[in-house]
This record gives sequence, C-alpha cells and structure tokens, in this order.
Amino acid sequence: MLRFTSKFILLLLPGVFLASACSPAETPTPFIPPTSQSLLIEPTFIIKPTQTIVTAQSTPLPTIMPTSEAETCVNDLTYIEDLTIPDNSFVTYGATIDKQWLVQNSGTCDWNRDYRFIHIGGADLGAQQVEVSLFPARAGTHAIIQIIFTAPFTDGEYESAWQAFDPNGLAFGDPIYIRVNVVAP
Repeated sequence: MLRFTSKFILLLLPGVFLASACSPAETPTPFIPPTSQSLLIEPTFIIKPTQTIVTAQSTPLPTIMPTSEAETCVNDLTYIEDLTIPDNSFVTYGATIDKQWLVQNSGTCDWNRDYRFIHIGGADLGAQQVEVSLFPARAGTHAIIQIIFTAPFTDGEYESAWQAFDPNGLAFGDPIYIRVNVVAP
C-alpha cells in the first residue's frame, strides 16, 4: 500500500481536472506509462460574444414622385398684336427697325431665362442676334418681345419668322413675323 504525505497529485480524467493534497510517499511513486484511457484531451473553448448581434433589416428607399405641376406644365405662346411697325410698313434703306410684339404666356409653365426666341426662317434683317431670351413671364401673363432689325439696301418685301423654344429645345406657340417693304430714301 502506498502512503501519501503533503504533495499534490493531479488526476487527469477526460474532461475532469482534479487536484488533491496528499502527503509525500515514503518511497518514490513509480512512473506509469500513459494508456489510451489516460491521454490528455485538449480542452475546447467556447467564445461567447460580448455584444448582441443584431441582424440588419432592409428598409425600402422612399419613392420620389414627380409633382403634379411638372406633369401638367404645358408651354404655349399666343400672339396678340404688333406694338410697333405694323406688317407691310414701308422703311428706307438701312433704317433701324425696333419691332415689338405683345404676346401672352398661354401655357401653364412659367418662362425663365432658359426660354428662347429663335429666328426660324426668312431674312434675318440684320438682327443683332438670331436667338434672344424671352422675358420671364408667369403662366397667363402678357410679355413684350423686342428685336432690333436693320433694313437692307435693296428694294423689296422682306419677312423674318421667329419661334419660342423651351429649355429642352422644343418649339412651342404661335410663330411671330415681321414683314416690311424696303424702299429707297
């Protein structure tokens, strides 16, 4: 029989770790080779998260709906009258012609500086520009369009046609004309 004194003996059993206090033996404990039952098994560690994991939920993005104003906005221009130089007026060679028309913004879109009045046919009659800005005009209001022309130095009947264009380059409304008879002084 073995006698134990104050030494620690460790018993290793699968999954169990025991420590026991014993007295030292009078005789040394003989070495016992390990058997399949006394092999050490590596402990398995389970790591628990320190924070709660929250799964993401998809949230649909808001749908942007166009406003009803953009859907119903319509461009239109209605010719009302010549304010200066009535059609078929006689002018002399090289005369400066200050032509003004009264028009109405008969559409539902407000005109801003991106709206243009462009020469679309006939003689340019020396117009300083073949494209001018339409004056800003709210829907339903009147506007005056003014273009400065110069009469040619040849007798004849001359006409120049102009049209309104929206910011996308689309023509709209009534075309507007100047028609003059040029004569020698």
